[in-house]
Amino acid sequence: MGKTITDPRLAAQELRKLTDASAHTVFFGGAGVSTASGIPDFRSENGLYNQHFSSKYSPEELLSHHLWKQDPDAFYDFYRKMMCAPDARPNQAHVKLAQLEREGRLDAIVTQNIDGLHQAAGSKNVIELHGSTHRNHCVDCGAAYDQEWMLSTTGVPRCTRCGGIVKPDVVLYEESLDEKDIEAAVMAISHADLLIIGGTSLVVYPAAGLVQYFRGSHLAIVNLEPIAQDCAADVVCACDIAKAFDW
Repeated sequence: MGKTITDPRLAAQELRKLTDASAHTVFFGGAGVSTASGIPDFRSENGLYNQHFSSKYSPEELLSHHLWKQDPDAFYDFYRKMMCAPDARPNQAHVKLAQLEREGRLDAIVTQNIDGLHQAAGSKNVIELHGSTHRNHCVDCGAAYDQEWMLSTTGVPRCTRCGGIVKPDVVLYEESLDEKDIEAAVMAISHADLLIIGGTSLVVYPAAGLVQYFRGSHLAIVNLEPIAQDCAADVVCACDIAKAFDW
């Protein structure tokens, strides 16, 4: 394992040095990227999975395909309240990554997030492994609906064209990742000479397994909590991710 940095100013200097020296940089991120935007992560002390809900179901169940089928009212109530974040805005990490892409210094963002904040910050090449709350579709006719429309509905949302159920374009538990997204992520990661992993515990598979395709020169990890992959990193920035990208 390389050096560990806890001072966000020094972390920012190190990340800048690495990106300046790299021709092909890819960022792989998770829920921790958006915590500074007010969106809770999943597994931290204050994360979604450690919160208490009035529902008889656990958060994992509430985000499962079988519950969407068996108890859609409970699913959509949780989805609207906890998974959609219409007031969230990009933080410094999102902004810096978009800037790096504009400058030609970032090839792609591979994200497990569904909040759309990378695009809101201006990033273009964003591979959303788990989909997006900003896209919804009718399971019968395929009609598309945005997040604003979804939040304006109550109960089980019905298509205005055919009356079919409108399902979020997010990957639920028990569902498979899109093959095209997997291929795009593998292509980007395998061609990178610098991979920055940020805001993720890398325990959700198959998404977490994609980082194994990295064969480049430098690996940087930006996480408040340690993860198993720290031992392979050139540098571990154990600090707030928004501050680590403030340069």
